[in-house]
Amino acid sequence: MEKKPAKPTPDFPLTARNNGQWAKKIKGRFHYFGPWSDPQGALDRYNAWLAGDQERLVVKPAKDGKPDKPRKDFPLYAHGNGQWAKKVRGVTRLFGPWADPQAALDTWLVQKDDLLAGREPRANGEGLTVRSLVAQFLESKENLVNAGELTRRHLDNYVTIGKKIVQVFGRNRLVIDLRHTDFDRLRAEFLKGFGKGSKGHGPVSLANDITHTRAIFNFASKSGLIDRPVIFGEGFKKPSLRILRKERNKKPARMFTAAQIRAMIDKSDPQLKAMILLGINCGMGNHDCAVLTTDYLDLEAGWFSDPREKTGAPRQAKLWPETVAALRTVLENRKTPSNPAHAKHVFITKYGNLWEESDNSKAIGNATAKLLKELGIHRPGLGFYALRHTFQTIGEESGDKVAVDYAMGHIPDADDMSAVYRERLLKKRLFKVANHVRKWLGLKSDTSRKAPAAPASPEPEAA
Repeated sequence: MEKKPAKPTPDFPLTARNNGQWAKKIKGRFHYFGPWSDPQGALDRYNAWLAGDQERLVVKPAKDGKPDKPRKDFPLYAHGNGQWAKKVRGVTRLFGPWADPQAALDTWLVQKDDLLAGREPRANGEGLTVRSLVAQFLESKENLVNAGELTRRHLDNYVTIGKKIVQVFGRNRLVIDLRHTDFDRLRAEFLKGFGKGSKGHGPVSLANDITHTRAIFNFASKSGLIDRPVIFGEGFKKPSLRILRKERNKKPARMFTAAQIRAMIDKSDPQLKAMILLGINCGMGNHDCAVLTTDYLDLEAGWFSDPREKTGAPRQAKLWPETVAALRTVLENRKTPSNPAHAKHVFITKYGNLWEESDNSKAIGNATAKLLKELGIHRPGLGFYALRHTFQTIGEESGDKVAVDYAMGHIPDADDMSAVYRERLLKKRLFKVANHVRKWLGLKSDTSRKAPAAPASPEPEAA
């Protein structure tokens, strides 16, 4: 054993004990204040103790000379070398002197995730941590939401993925230390699903999870937060197209029958009725309805025109008389919005909010699910967005997929040169699609007023 050191000064109040600590006998028991190598630190702790800071120092030795745990649930034990310790994966780890159990606990909490995962911990603040990356990424996306360049729903998806990443990797894990095995483990966790009682994620959800994760970690290198791209490994990839097709084929079709949609229209309240008609009339989804404004409606002529917010693709559709009538009813009875900036929004909740900003961000989907349960036709995969699937499917049976895609707001494939060269789309083609779907739905009156031979001005095509 190392030879005991002499007191630094004759009046030094502490004694060097055989366990390598400076100590003081108080009321018949030794209290320990720090290792031999740090007499000044030990003296400072002793003086603080004398001054009344005794809450932090709870290190009274047991009969074997080692201090008792500060409290019953303290995760570390007093090692014979004068430090608080814990055996992790078969290796004894030391976290600090007996004299400062709080500092030892703090060190353990910082290093815990790495040690339990079999990694050597790094000093806190030495690099970009997983928690810091997720926070900075979400802040950048929040800015895009505020600028109107990203939807709140898209941001919510990133928040969910970000929480899962921090949970799996640990908040203090350094991004540059991540290896392909870590992402393999994350992929396996994605398959288990999110939250208590989750039945797990299928191939489609897994593909979305991986896409969002790659976006978060690619942000680190693209923003200069780390000096090299993250290596995900071969295992962290989306399911193949074959797997996605097989998964889709196992599920029932995500579309309604004409009779089901007619029942939904008859049973729903005025706002939901108008939304359902927009869904089957021109392929609007939940978010399309939530952000719809009067700027993009020509109810006199019966047209909807708008660059679709999600893609920015040009979009136009012919509105049925029933859809126009339902929209007029909504606008005539609409509650005054709480926020004056929402004065032009078509759909306002009974509380004066936008549907997407109500207490439940999935309000349209939930209202639809409630309606489908009342009608006895609710099943997994069949919700409001299935109206968009139905419009696409039935609309294409008109023989004009280009016009259907234009009404849906789809963007063309990168190699679709016909979309590049196409300079206009005749409105009579949109009439044809609208009337075909309406005839399939079985509505009684006729919408086929004479369509113009060509639009007043050239219209871009989004095939």
